[in-house]
Order: sequence, then C-alpha cells, then structure tokens
Amino acid sequence: MIIKSLELSNFRNYNSLNMEFDSGTNILYGDNAQGKTNILEAIFVSATTKSHKSSKDKDIVNFKEEEAHIRTYLEKEGIETRVDMHLRKNKSKGIAIDGVKLKKAAELLGILNVIFFSPEDLSIIKSGPSERRRFIDMELCQLDNFYLYNLNHYNKIVNQRNKLLKDLYMNPSLRETLNIWDMQLVSFGSKIIERRIKFIDQLNEIICDIHKNLSGGKEHLKIVYEPEVTIAEYESKLFCNQERDIKLKMTTVGPHRDDFSFMVTKLDEEGNSLEEPIDIRKFGSQGQQRTAALSLKLSEIELVKKITKDTPVLLLDDVLSELDSNRQNYLLNSIGDIQTIITCTGLDEFINNRFKINRVYKVTNGSVELKS
Repeated sequence: MIIKSLELSNFRNYNSLNMEFDSGTNILYGDNAQGKTNILEAIFVSATTKSHKSSKDKDIVNFKEEEAHIRTYLEKEGIETRVDMHLRKNKSKGIAIDGVKLKKAAELLGILNVIFFSPEDLSIIKSGPSERRRFIDMELCQLDNFYLYNLNHYNKIVNQRNKLLKDLYMNPSLRETLNIWDMQLVSFGSKIIERRIKFIDQLNEIICDIHKNLSGGKEHLKIVYEPEVTIAEYESKLFCNQERDIKLKMTTVGPHRDDFSFMVTKLDEEGNSLEEPIDIRKFGSQGQQRTAALSLKLSEIELVKKITKDTPVLLLDDVLSELDSNRQNYLLNSIGDIQTIITCTGLDEFINNRFKINRVYKVTNGSVELKS
C-alpha cells in the first residue's frame, strides 16, 4: 500500500494543498511551526479517523472556517482507492470510499495502515500507563475490527457505569441496575484482555531480535502485559469492588486500567543472561528507554506486514533528530521497502547518513514546494 497523493482544504494552516508522494522516501523540511506535522496528521486522520494528537475535529479545521476536507489517493496492487473525509466543527465527520459514504467511521479502519513515530513516542516507556494503552489500542484498532467494536462498547459502558455511580448518591434505588452494567462490562472487557494477550505475544516474537541488534547484542527485551484483572477473576473482583466504586464514583476494575512493562536483561557476548531482568519503566536509563521505544516501533512495522500481508506507510515526525547516529542508521536501514514520509528542519542530517531520498518538499507557512 502506498499513498499516491493528498489534497487538503481548510485543514489546520492549509487553505488548499495538492501534493503527490513517491513510493519510496519523501522528505518534508522547513522551520518549526510551518505545517510539516499537519500533513502527517491529515494522513493519520485518513487512516484512523482520529488525530494522533487526540485533537477534536473542531480543533483541526482552520479556525476561520467551519469545515475542512481531506482527500487521500491510495494504491495497492495497481488498484487506486480514494478516501474522502469531511470534517466539521459542529457536526460528526463524513467519510467516503471512492464516493460511497460510510455508515460508520470504524469501517475506514484497515483501508490504510499507518505507523506514526514522533519524539513523544520515544518517551512511551517512561510515560504513564494511559500512553502505553493508547499505543496498543491504536494499533489493534487498525488491525482488528472486532477489537475496535469491543473497545468502543467497553468504553461506552464504563462511562455509563461511572454516571450511574455518581447518580447513586442522590438515588440509591438505582443500585439494582449496577449488576446489569457489570455483566456487560465483563463481557466486552474479557474480549479486550484476551486480544491484548495475543497482541503482546505477537510483538514479543518480533521485538526480541530487533532489540538485540539495536543494543549490539547486549540486551534482551520482553514486553509483559500487566492486566488490572484476569478474565477468571474479573466478575468476582468487579462485584467485590462495588462499594469502593460507589464511594469513589468511578470504575476501578477492568482493562481501562491495564499497563505493560518492558523487562530488559543484560547479556554477555555468548548471549547468556548476566543478571535478573529489570523493569526499565522504573530503573532503565534514558538510552535504554529510547532503544526499547525504537524497538517497539520497528516491531510494529513488522507485525503489520505479517498480519495484513501488506506494508504500512511510515510517518516519521522529526524523530531522527532525537536519535543518535547508530539508532538513526538502524531505523533508516529497516524501512527500505516501505513508503516513508519524514519531516525535519534541515537536510544535513539525511545527507550525512547517505540514504536514498526520492522526493523533497520544502514547507513554508502552509505552502509546499517540490524541490527534487
């Protein structure tokens, strides 16, 4: 899968934009705050229906306008697909594939698989659990429609249950309805836990070798899923925590409170363990955390290839400037066979690394100029 071209209208600081992409490496360069990231954001919205910044539609429409449009032309095995997205400040978005309007935004997921990598992603290891859950959810929602269905329903039920917990203070007679919500919570939540277990197992099959290579053979990395509750204990724990939840007016049990740890073991030259694994969320150096984050993103690429039998589009948002030369080179050498769109402030870092650049654009205040 590749993106052939992108058209924007009233999106962020772009009144109008029409640009084409090469199937290889595309560079967008220019000073900060000129609109480079906005182009990547538009592509991400076209793939996932949401901004990578968690921005609402009203925030990404040009502040002078009431609506914006994104049109993305894709190509897979010689067949072209057009994704149209109509964003409105005060209404839900409209989405169409080749002119056919989608009934639900979720139907778009899987048409275009993208992987977004920004400097913020390098902090995913040391960030809070919500960022790690968001990473897992964003990827699984692109790969698995059933997961998306279960996650959407689960989140709605959590919100409705939380509202009930607050209402119980004024109306205790509603207590008998709590068990009804709990049954649904267990049903959808168990499916989420089950799929996350499988996803982490799939990632671990890939990330081990990648991280070993990135660390020069000195480390072994394993992701450990830390569910807040197991499937077997879910129903009973939810029931036992009802009084606590009523007191706190929030749901304290379920996969919305899951986390994931990153366990690193130091290796000798023969690949044998030198010490017990450490949780680098808490005890790892910044270098270890960044290497693990890079390993995670590279594993994500390989997993998408494996599951979809296709290549994702890689969006690198000024991330190379945050990596040392060894990690830069490893990343660039790993993405040779997929379409990549890279933003940066200057071209020197890329010229020095001597890798093939297929197309270069200069971005200046919402205007894009093809340089080569």
